[in-house]
Amino acid sequence: MNKNASFLAGFAAGAAVMYVFDPGSGRRRRALVRDQFTHLAHTTSEGLDATARDLSNRAAGAAAEARRRFRSDRPGDDVLVERVRAALGRVVSHPRAIDVEACNGSVRLYGPILTHEVIALLRAVESVPGVRHVDNQLEPHDQPGNIPALQGGGEDTTTAPPW
Repeated sequence: MNKNASFLAGFAAGAAVMYVFDPGSGRRRRALVRDQFTHLAHTTSEGLDATARDLSNRAAGAAAEARRRFRSDRPGDDVLVERVRAALGRVVSHPRAIDVEACNGSVRLYGPILTHEVIALLRAVESVPGVRHVDNQLEPHDQPGNIPALQGGGEDTTTAPPW
């Protein structure tokens, strides 16, 4: 280490010691540093706990998905209907307008729907675990018009969520 670097290192160390052990404000500065280290330790600990929980939950989900893919048993018709109804709520603006029936993996959809939602709905239903066939008996409408089931309350599913 050359003389200039040694001088600068010594000067910086001396300034830090003076700053921390200053008779007027040193006590407050030391308390602030202590509090910052305590906060850092708690934040790091909480972050590690959250990360560990997240990884554990993701591993459990991946294991459940792998088990589901290798099982040969099919869900009951009532379970399949509920899975499809859950998928409806994510892709259409008026999920209550659509009726769902299931029989041995074949799903029948009927009722009024907005035309621009049909393709997304069919893709979502086809991807539901246990669905083997989709019978599309939907009544597409370009506008809600005078169809009571398509009036009000529905959220527009064509735009992305704000997050």
